[in-house]
Amino acid sequence: MTQTVARKNLVALGTIVRREIMRILRIWGQTLMPPAITMTLYFLIFGGLIGSRVGQMDGIRYMDFIVPGLVMMSVIQNSYGNISSSFFGAKFGRHIEELLVSPMPNWVILSGYVAGAVLRGVIVGAIVLCIAMLFTTVRIPHPLVMLGSVLLGATIFSLAGFVNAVYAKKFDDIAIVPTFILTPLTYLGGVFYSVKLLPDWAEAATHANPVFYMVNAFRYGLLGVSDVSLWVAFALMLGFVVVLGALGLWLLKRGTGMRS
Repeated sequence: MTQTVARKNLVALGTIVRREIMRILRIWGQTLMPPAITMTLYFLIFGGLIGSRVGQMDGIRYMDFIVPGLVMMSVIQNSYGNISSSFFGAKFGRHIEELLVSPMPNWVILSGYVAGAVLRGVIVGAIVLCIAMLFTTVRIPHPLVMLGSVLLGATIFSLAGFVNAVYAKKFDDIAIVPTFILTPLTYLGGVFYSVKLLPDWAEAATHANPVFYMVNAFRYGLLGVSDVSLWVAFALMLGFVVVLGALGLWLLKRGTGMRS
């Protein structure tokens, strides 16, 4: 009996993930191409033109320094955007109610949507990393650290995007958080500069930014350098996953914003 339930849950999870993958690939011109074009411009302008005048950052060529931040930024934005638009679309189309009344456990619903969003983030991150190879030599001294930071970062912002979608009442609500919260956090998270360049008060404020830890963990995976301890970075990211995951399950259980 337990094996039968587990098999059904696995099929349900696979179905949600497969639907999310097909959605990403069906509209690849909207999901995969724009971040690739945007990041190419970043590499050309910040890495090529401005970077040639900056020289080095923390003893690293500026082009190499910004690669981890730009990859992680694309992962975060696309993971967040995928689940917020997809789940809100399910709410808007009223077919989320079919999932809620089904015998499917809430963790399967949440895991399916999060897995699809994480996959999009990883795909876009891989595309951006390939684009970076056109501008510089990419070495990966710590591949497990790189992979772990990408997966945890994508999961955190997938869960955050889910919470946004739950509370959103109209499509405009989906754009508020990325515009006024997510974008400032990523740009002020050490993507383009080392925190050591900041005055003391700004450095302290940056340490309160979760994106800062994700970028630096990923930078350690690619370059072997980081402004923070890896243990602190991964502990913080795991903490966010647990808290946001529990919040997502609680919201599904209550049916917040999903049941009229």
